[in-house]
Amino acid sequence: MRANRTSLSLALLALAAPACAPAPPPAAPAPAQAPAAAPAPAAPTPAAQPSASEQAERFLADYQTQYQKMYYAAQLADWASNTHIVEGDTTNAARTRRAQEALTAFTGSSENIQRVRGFLEQRDRLTPLQVRELEKILYTAAGAPQTAADVVRARIAAETQQTEKLYGFQFTLGGKPVTPNRIDEILRTSRDPRERRAAWEASKAVGPTLKPGIVQLRDLRNGVVKSLGYHDFFTYQVSDYGMTTPEMLALDDTLVAQLWPLYRELHTWARYELARRYHAPVPDLIPAHWLPNRWGQDWSALVEVKGVNVDSALATRSPEWVVQQAEGFYRSIGFPALPPSFWQNSSLYPVAADAPYKKNTHASAWHMDLGSDVRSLMSVENNAEWFETANHELGHIYYYMSYSRPEVPLVLREGANRAYHEGIGTMIGMAASQRRFLANKGLVPANVQVDQRAQLLKEALNYVVFIPFSAGTMTRWEHSLYSEGLPPDRFNARWWELAARYQGIAPPSPRGEQWADALTKTHINDDPAQYYDYALSNALLFQLHNHIARNILHQDPHDTDYSGNQQVGKFLYDLMAPGASRDWRQVLQETTGQQLNAQAMVDYFAPLYTWLREQNRGRRYTLPETPPAGM
Repeated sequence: MRANRTSLSLALLALAAPACAPAPPPAAPAPAQAPAAAPAPAAPTPAAQPSASEQAERFLADYQTQYQKMYYAAQLADWASNTHIVEGDTTNAARTRRAQEALTAFTGSSENIQRVRGFLEQRDRLTPLQVRELEKILYTAAGAPQTAADVVRARIAAETQQTEKLYGFQFTLGGKPVTPNRIDEILRTSRDPRERRAAWEASKAVGPTLKPGIVQLRDLRNGVVKSLGYHDFFTYQVSDYGMTTPEMLALDDTLVAQLWPLYRELHTWARYELARRYHAPVPDLIPAHWLPNRWGQDWSALVEVKGVNVDSALATRSPEWVVQQAEGFYRSIGFPALPPSFWQNSSLYPVAADAPYKKNTHASAWHMDLGSDVRSLMSVENNAEWFETANHELGHIYYYMSYSRPEVPLVLREGANRAYHEGIGTMIGMAASQRRFLANKGLVPANVQVDQRAQLLKEALNYVVFIPFSAGTMTRWEHSLYSEGLPPDRFNARWWELAARYQGIAPPSPRGEQWADALTKTHINDDPAQYYDYALSNALLFQLHNHIARNILHQDPHDTDYSGNQQVGKFLYDLMAPGASRDWRQVLQETTGQQLNAQAMVDYFAPLYTWLREQNRGRRYTLPETPPAGM
């Protein structure tokens, strides 16, 4: 660890030295009549001491060289653990654990922490970019400080085991193995309530397997960050936004409140529509298995937009075509081709049914070396959901590529905040679902007449419905877990309390604490305490989309096509290229003229709100007029 070899005492002495030592005064000239004398030995001139900024720059250069090597090794190991899961084989898990331990021993080293703190004590002598780099290094250190080395090692081991339990689990339906994709397909398409309930309950079977691990991980994650002064892991994750936990929860509640009148109308409409569909009495809370998503976070499959049957058009295409078309879109707006290594190293398609291994089925994008090695992990099939997902995931990939340049230091090669990555990816996914885009791609007839109201309803059942789940149920449950010490014998009760209040949904029948339904959501296990990122990203994407539609394309925000427009590409590149080298609030203000809020979403769906009010006239509302907050 070359960055650690200078002792702390020497480093602090160097920092205390003046930026430039004064030169000695000139010697007085000898009298002219004096006899010549042998010159006295010249006093050595003190070498100029490097400035605090120069010392910081040397430290940062050494740190980032070592960090990149170790980060890459850890990513390669983690990639193998996610793409080649063999039951009973611990080789990948052991490799991942060793690589993570080496990385965290470096990033969390006591000497690095002390040196960074020393530099930050002189922040007025550093450049703003150096300060951002140093603060990011200190934040990263808090995730695995060697001041709590035993806890860090235990956390890494526990997280590796939890990942294997989650993605190595064999789901079954009717006593036969079933894939998560098949479960999702049943929930999207089946009209048989019994089949739907069986599929929904099958999707929850993994929860009990994960519960002991999450109890252990809660304590380990909290223990790790407390050693650097954070109250709990949730507070630590929120701090990456430059916000406190109360500020983040208040922002989440604001998003829910802004959209609550519309969500309340959608909930009422769905209760009556689903009761009619399943020939059942209208419920107060929507039974979870009636909804086309395992967690009730996306109801868009309830609506089919006539004339925009993308599944039918994609049935004759290959999964490979789906990904190639996504790349083609980005190239059309001015971005470069994906590097050959992307196609060689990514895992883009489902594992064969008879393969001797499994893989993580949750779509993700990977920046392996914080440089040119970018990859995606997907299970692409030729349907509309994966068409949108492929466009979304490549949004992350092109974000990585945009800020992987010398002007952006390695430790700042990430989104302006975590929501930016999701916001941009999801915005592209949404734009790739609009009529004008699909028609120009040949996926729907060029002269197709689209039911705009149905299209708007379908979008609302995706984007609006997602806010109470992400900003409410998920965020509040993880806050309870980490900040409030939620006891294990209250895991399921708390989950369904939140789902009832924020989403207005309930399980098909009472679910006791022998279940752990929250834990079936992958993020709680392996992307913890940051699901509010997705809520903020939804608000962000509509702000950005509104700007692109109205100010660049001059098109109706409901019916756009970004393809082929170089100005759109430039806008996105200018937004993405700084990475995290600038404050996210400043970037958002410059791009949209606003701070983060959901008003652009409210405006986008205003015509739908008026229609829903008419549809729901005379119907009984079961969600309160006052939005949930502070629960």
